[in-house]
Amino acid sequence: MKNDKGTISVSLVEETLALARARGLDALPLAEAAGIAAPMLASPKSRVSSAQYGALWAAIARALDDEFFGQDSHRMKSGSFIAMTQAALTARNGAQALARAVGFMRLVLDDLGAQIDTSAERVRLRFVEREGAPAPAMFAYATWFILVYGLLCWLVGRRIPLLEARFRCAAPPAAHEYRLMFCDQMSFEQPESYVDLAPLFVELPVIQTTRSVKPFLRDAPGSFIVKYRNAGSLAARVRKTLRALPIAGWPGADQMAARLHVAEATMRRRLKQEGHTYQSIKDDLRRDIAIGELQSGERTIADIASTVGFAEPSAFHRAFRKWTGMRPGDYRPARADFTQRAESD
Repeated sequence: MKNDKGTISVSLVEETLALARARGLDALPLAEAAGIAAPMLASPKSRVSSAQYGALWAAIARALDDEFFGQDSHRMKSGSFIAMTQAALTARNGAQALARAVGFMRLVLDDLGAQIDTSAERVRLRFVEREGAPAPAMFAYATWFILVYGLLCWLVGRRIPLLEARFRCAAPPAAHEYRLMFCDQMSFEQPESYVDLAPLFVELPVIQTTRSVKPFLRDAPGSFIVKYRNAGSLAARVRKTLRALPIAGWPGADQMAARLHVAEATMRRRLKQEGHTYQSIKDDLRRDIAIGELQSGERTIADIASTVGFAEPSAFHRAFRKWTGMRPGDYRPARADFTQRAESD
């Protein structure tokens, strides 16, 4: 299961590319350089890996010299995230690290910032928008939040649970992907915008050092989109349980419910509320494992088909088209095109 690192909807990729195009960049070469081919962009159901999205994020930020993608009237120049990381790295605990990160963002952006409001029940990041500035889209809120929250989680060495998220903007087309980023208790067209964090992180010590910062910065911040996804949902618990088992040993719905200590009817109802079925979670996990294996370029498509539970490669091809709208071979990196030619049809 080493190649199950989660995937990202092409709809989020398109939002990122649209920001680049709006600022005069020829976005397609940047996507191709990140391993995201034009056919993937043309298929609404396709997915990209966290590594591909991270590479695209970094390339656009460099090309624009703006790590906030032109969503603020003041550019967040390249190197800003590194500087914010270094500023927060010497904080004593989570509370001080958050204060430094929020303060840093206030220095580099003019239109969007946040205030920290702490109580015994939650730590609220209340977004503050400059009067007269254009209303932020969901992608702007998410970019700001991912930069600060991803850094904070890394500094204290754990994912900090999110309790609630409210935003003034309308629901975006990829609302489901944003719920994966934030939490299930997420709503739009609200009077104000804020995110509530569980408060336990406040006293946690910062455990990272100058030694651990280099590998962290190699993939950040693009990797945050998947790495710190909502882990508290029932769907995430189901997925985590499945991921620890060989696919051939995946339990039926009744057995999974027993493992999670809930009634099967309760499990089905709660998964439906979260926008899933047990079967859809299994299919999504198979898809993500398959995409990871295909992009590694190390195994044949027949081997991958067997790994994700298909006795016949033809059945895998049909399922993969249903999941992504594309052929398995379309997900091969260029260096593996020998396999693609032999097996993609």
